[in-house]
Amino acid sequence: MKNLISDPLKFASLMAHQLKGPVASISTILQTLLGEFAGPLSPKQKDMLQRAIARCDEALVAAQRVLNISKALNDPKAFGGVVELVSIVRKSSVAWSEQARAHNINFTTKIDVEPAQAIGNEAAIPEVVEALLSNAIKYTPDNGSIEVHLLYNNSTDTYQLKIGDSGIGIQKKNRQKVFEPFYRTPGAHASSRPGTGLGLAFVKTMVEAAGGNVHIEKSHLGGTELIVNLKAAPKVAAEQIPGDKKMERPVKVVIIGGVAAGPKVAAKINRLDPDADVTIVEKGTLLSYAGCGLPFYIGGVVKSQGELMSSPAGVVRDPIFFQQVKNVHIMNQTEAVEIDRDKKQVRVKHLIDSTESLLDYDKLVLATGSEPIIPNIEGNNLSNIFTLHGVSDAEGIKAALDKGKARDVVIVGGGLIGIEMTEALVMRGCRVTIIEKLPQILRVLDRELAMLVDNHLESHGIKVLTSTEVKRFQGTDKVESVMTDKGTFPADLVIVAVGNRPNIALAQQAALEIGTTGAIKVSPQMQTSDKDIYAAGDCVENIDLITQKPVYVPLGSTANKQGRVAAINICGGNDAFSPILGAVACKVFDYNVAVTGLTERAAKQANFDVVTVLVPAPDREHFVRGAEVLMLKLVVDKKSRKLLGAQGISRGNADKRIDVATTAITAGMTVDQIANLDLCYAPPYSPVIDNLITAANVARNKLDGLMNGISPIQLRQLIDENNDCTLLDVRTPAEYHQIRLADSTLIPLVSLRTRFGELDREKSTVIFSSYSLRAYEAAFILKKEGFSNVRVLDGGLEMWPYEKVQ
Repeated sequence: MKNLISDPLKFASLMAHQLKGPVASISTILQTLLGEFAGPLSPKQKDMLQRAIARCDEALVAAQRVLNISKALNDPKAFGGVVELVSIVRKSSVAWSEQARAHNINFTTKIDVEPAQAIGNEAAIPEVVEALLSNAIKYTPDNGSIEVHLLYNNSTDTYQLKIGDSGIGIQKKNRQKVFEPFYRTPGAHASSRPGTGLGLAFVKTMVEAAGGNVHIEKSHLGGTELIVNLKAAPKVAAEQIPGDKKMERPVKVVIIGGVAAGPKVAAKINRLDPDADVTIVEKGTLLSYAGCGLPFYIGGVVKSQGELMSSPAGVVRDPIFFQQVKNVHIMNQTEAVEIDRDKKQVRVKHLIDSTESLLDYDKLVLATGSEPIIPNIEGNNLSNIFTLHGVSDAEGIKAALDKGKARDVVIVGGGLIGIEMTEALVMRGCRVTIIEKLPQILRVLDRELAMLVDNHLESHGIKVLTSTEVKRFQGTDKVESVMTDKGTFPADLVIVAVGNRPNIALAQQAALEIGTTGAIKVSPQMQTSDKDIYAAGDCVENIDLITQKPVYVPLGSTANKQGRVAAINICGGNDAFSPILGAVACKVFDYNVAVTGLTERAAKQANFDVVTVLVPAPDREHFVRGAEVLMLKLVVDKKSRKLLGAQGISRGNADKRIDVATTAITAGMTVDQIANLDLCYAPPYSPVIDNLITAANVARNKLDGLMNGISPIQLRQLIDENNDCTLLDVRTPAEYHQIRLADSTLIPLVSLRTRFGELDREKSTVIFSSYSLRAYEAAFILKKEGFSNVRVLDGGLEMWPYEKVQ
């Protein structure tokens, strides 16, 4: 390595660093093309793309090796740590044996010593083994043999790793030259196999930086044998080692699922037990991506897949990242097909070549997620009908939109996924129709708030059809229209978003206990009915904090928290996942919609006797620029006065108040306690009495009999039933003439004490104003004057979801 003087090395390191990003982006684009998201491909085109992706991967590996060589030469102290060679060799052997099997290469691994603690760098030595095995696979012809052997040399106090093959071999005169950067033997050139000539230069640099050495001999298999010698780490006195750690081999953890909970489990195990042997099995290609960000990717707010997979620091969490940073082996494009609980093995199928293999485990984690519900509707096999359950679906939708022909889009389902997609589609110039079978969209909200969101969608040009059932998707090859029980609607593109169900096929095959919700039943420690099998994420059921009953609420936030708990307990800790409230937020154009705890509907179903309040008010001081109306609903238990649930809608900060409400519910607080919370105040951020505190005070007034309210739904029923009541508007004449309720009577609050005689005392009176604060004051005036049946419209005109007169 003497020819690598400092300036050329710095230049090479700089160039390698600059090239990694563009090459990774090219690889992502090629993978997208290979997935046929831009159109069908011929077998020849697929082969060419696969080769191009392989070359990109080689370029990335080469760039990383240049960076590692530079780091090793500039910071030799980084190689004074201790590595456990057995886990490294086993993990790499599992990965490369799969590739060997694809070429019918006999791959054997022999380990004569365990444990094997050597001096080295925990990031570099696994890469050394990877580079050596990669070379062995590359230069061994089909039907050949590779042998990996780890042993201890007592005379030199070193661990020796031998990797022999039956490949093309290296002539004796070239065995030192191959360790020079960019040198390739004549045999390597003649083999037409791609390479950069950096692999063995990298190996030599890394090994020598750790104080070891590497050389080449002829293998008894007929090809080459690479021999790496690493110094044994100093022995630790037995009394210094805890009893439960003596001669303990690394724990083997297999994680099935690599999107949300699975990677979280792996990352946390890596922090708690860096020696753990962790493998993630993922059916798809991409890992650890933000599924909730897919609508924003389709809409163009998120520019690339890489952003969905990136850490906050901008590092893409791909297989290379998990291997190098998290010390986790990734088996993507691999499907787990069977669990043998007695043998503690998982049978997996490699989707690229359809071969199968077995993975041993000490602890198994099921993070299999959920799957979209596909309704049995005639014509659902037509093209341009999608769900939104992963990046592949998102790419398909993007491809259809990019063609510029998907003008009319129908979303089947008015849940969170369907609603969040609307803005992305409008941004792409689409005309959108939402078809919901139930009487309302967004079942996480109560009906009056869902209707407000419905109105907001329609103000942005979205057609919303509730209580409407899809009968058939129509078209020849591609969907052209959607027939419902209320008419037929044109559709160039359909997104089916009627909900998800837990993916429990593997759990059922393994005879694990399934809960009443249809998801995997787990303990607070995230253990299944098998103590060595854990489960986390969208495949498991949870416990509702308020009702203490099982619920199924698939959320990315929940999945990540559950993954952390599972990892802690796998590593010997004692952590528990708490019951949930199902707190969630949703962006609907410029509306911020948030909810926590029980809706009024759910609370009544759980046999609570409830009081509800609707309270609109500016989310900050009204005189501050940017103040927006925040519409809150609280659900309160009459008996205990405890808060059961909260819902909020605003162009401003609804989620902030719902987060406080979540904390209050978790703490078991009453509305009396919430009303006395010492929350932050500054005019740009909240009114002097925060919205949540005001809502709590309204609830206290109702509970204490100081206010008799009526909800918009109740009032509408009275109107529809021709119930004879007076609708009293106590706003100003200017407000009244701008917008009002039909058949309402105007008596401004300032005139009510002198004009109450105009009202019929025998009739029921419902009073309202914009926010109902003036209506509340008016109710006291009328009660003082002997009006016995007076009610205040909850939420006032701001939260009236029905038609108004302008």
